[in-house]
Amino acid sequence: MPARFEILRMGPDKNLAYLFGDETTGEYAAVDPGFEPDKHLHAVQALGGRIVLILATHSHRDHIAGLDDLKRATGAPLAAHPDFPGVDRPLADGETFQVGSIPCHAWHHPGHCADSILIEIENRKLIVGDELFIGGVGRTHNEAQARVHYDSLHRRLLTLPDHLELHPGHDYGATPTSTLGEQRQSNPYLLQPDFDSFWWLRQNWKTYCQQHGIRWG
Repeated sequence: MPARFEILRMGPDKNLAYLFGDETTGEYAAVDPGFEPDKHLHAVQALGGRIVLILATHSHRDHIAGLDDLKRATGAPLAAHPDFPGVDRPLADGETFQVGSIPCHAWHHPGHCADSILIEIENRKLIVGDELFIGGVGRTHNEAQARVHYDSLHRRLLTLPDHLELHPGHDYGATPTSTLGEQRQSNPYLLQPDFDSFWWLRQNWKTYCQQHGIRWG
């Protein structure tokens, strides 16, 4: 049976959080509780299930402010990048894990944040945090960080299959979801032929959006 997958909207900055799991066993994972962990609790209660794992895509506060409250309420361990502060279950790059009977993979993806991970769910969905948005990418603060981001996008994300449905950490683009194949063909950052072009776009993104009539943020 495919995983049950819920999209939760929260926070002041169009944050997207997620709840997914196995309806048969009632075991669910909460992803990025942000500032409103009660939304995960209400969602899982409505499904008659329980949260057995908490996943964090990266350690920025707008995605994890409610983490401790959710851990206390559920007793569930935190699974995240090995460098994530206070992680209970470090996830190695490429590690397979399960939520109920639902198979998942964790992929390390430094760039927007050094401890970012991608969460692949039964080879159908990919939670990408702030590493990729629909039509854009997450913020970086200098050229060195942007280069790490560019390398991760090309060495990891773009090696994954096109059919994966992408689920970002913010609803900034024209739609909240897309597929990797669609983004490969349309996302301005993924279309850049080299790092210099990627870095230029990173520095001139607002102007680029205005010139091309792109609604952003």
